[in-house]
Amino acid sequence: MNLNKKELLKLYQSENIFELGKLSLEIKEKIHQKKYYYTINRHINYTNICVLNCKFCGYRKNPKEKGAYVLSIERILENLSSENSLREVHIVGGLNPELPYEYYINLVKKIKLCKPEVRVRAFTCVEIDFLSKISGKSVKDVLLELKDAGLDSLPGGGAEVFSERIRKELYPTKISSERWIEIAKTAHQIGLKSNATLLFGHIETEEEVIEHLLKLREIQEETGGFEAFVPLPFIPKNTKLSHLSSPSSQKILKTIAISRLILDNFPHIKAYWVFLGIGLSQVALLWGADHLHGTVIEEKISEAMKEVPVVELSPYEIEKIIKEINGEPVLI
Repeated sequence: MNLNKKELLKLYQSENIFELGKLSLEIKEKIHQKKYYYTINRHINYTNICVLNCKFCGYRKNPKEKGAYVLSIERILENLSSENSLREVHIVGGLNPELPYEYYINLVKKIKLCKPEVRVRAFTCVEIDFLSKISGKSVKDVLLELKDAGLDSLPGGGAEVFSERIRKELYPTKISSERWIEIAKTAHQIGLKSNATLLFGHIETEEEVIEHLLKLREIQEETGGFEAFVPLPFIPKNTKLSHLSSPSSQKILKTIAISRLILDNFPHIKAYWVFLGIGLSQVALLWGADHLHGTVIEEKISEAMKEVPVVELSPYEIEKIIKEINGEPVLI
């Protein structure tokens, strides 16, 4: 939609959530008609040991802390060996100083040898920056080595909110927004697609959300490298921000809807059911989202904060969710 920042902010702040939902669904159906997408994937969270200490994170551990872990490549391959219908593996973890650079290259390489038909979506821009530092290589060289090993694309995590104010307050040791954008652009330039995220519902302002989305739109116009946008509602439990409330269902739907309106140059907007819950994710499909992510199987990051195990969704269950809103399920 050809709206300026002020008009978009007014829409986002509007109490008329149904009008916003109607507009976003119209944009979604213009792009995808009645189609809704999912994949058969497995998440791999290879370590929770992390040198960062972001206030919104309930997942990270210090090296000797109870519950700290590192998954060996052999263990990961063992977990994957029984998954015969996988389309994608989704790999993210902490910034673990005990893991050598070769671990990451070998992980991708051995997964591709084990499952050559499976897409490997691995390592956020934050992790890529870390790999550049521990290897002494440029970001471009790191990405090229990973691509040569079999990396297909990057997940979108670590973007948080493109706001220096928020970075200083919540995650001062994490890479800047400018660095995240630089790495994403570099990936796109060498032919690696990626996703993009927004972490919302904590201390950000509505204006900062709009600015974040407009910046993503601008990058997409330049590179065309983003595959999907994943809005992530903040989970306060077991974090240093546990005094805050979770964003309301209305806030979540409004954020998904405004994302679809602004990011009409993004192929997909995800209703990430792991964070949203299954019921709200289904509603989000009528508020502009077109992608339910996938089967997931295991996801330790949200589990650490919610203290509730992630139960995988079968393809049958995902298709049922889509068909109940008269949608057409599409496996990708």
